[in-house]
Amino acid sequence: MTQEQDSSSGGVAAVDRAISILRTVARQSSPITLADLARATGYYKSTLLRLLASLERSALVIRREDGRYALGSYAHELGRAYEATYRVSSVLKPILAELVEQGTESASFHAYHDQDHRICLLRIDSHHSTLDHINAGDLLPINRGAAGRLITAFHGTGAIPTRANVLAISLGERDPNCAAVAVAVFGTDNECLGAISLSGPKERFTDESIKRQSKMILDAAQRATELLGGRWPAR
Repeated sequence: MTQEQDSSSGGVAAVDRAISILRTVARQSSPITLADLARATGYYKSTLLRLLASLERSALVIRREDGRYALGSYAHELGRAYEATYRVSSVLKPILAELVEQGTESASFHAYHDQDHRICLLRIDSHHSTLDHINAGDLLPINRGAAGRLITAFHGTGAIPTRANVLAISLGERDPNCAAVAVAVFGTDNECLGAISLSGPKERFTDESIKRQSKMILDAAQRATELLGGRWPAR
């Protein structure tokens, strides 16, 4: 075995051991001691301490003042993200499909990815020609486009949603030939989960079309917010 293969194998083994430790901690009904963790996993304490230090740095595990170990804040965040992702999908897919069946432009749902990007989580193309060929999983600029501006305004900012600030319109902002109407969607504690967007060729976004689609997407976002445990701003 080459040194590179050996290093790779060791790295994979370390990850497997770290996951095993994390699973053991997660299965406990209360924080666990190092000795009990060693008995449960079969690892030497020296191995456990090294891997626990990495898990602590990632906030996946915390070491309490009494020396016992428990799940950390990032483990909780991952759990919330997992639950939100699958719940969002089951709630929003039918809502996006209904918007398209009503004759809107292509419907999609965008969420925060990082400080520079939003990610398209869901997408249903309209029944007529479209210019913005976006697929689920695509990354788009977070500082351009109606959905991006809404995510920037609400994600982690503590901004309070009102009837006046949950909707955004972009005309040729991200793509000079495309336009979009978007509305933010919220979960529990007014957390912004992302934004529903209706997008298509800019020439079809007349004043009348924007007004009609704005009403439809506001109703859709309100329904999604309420189904996801959020509170829609009062009129």
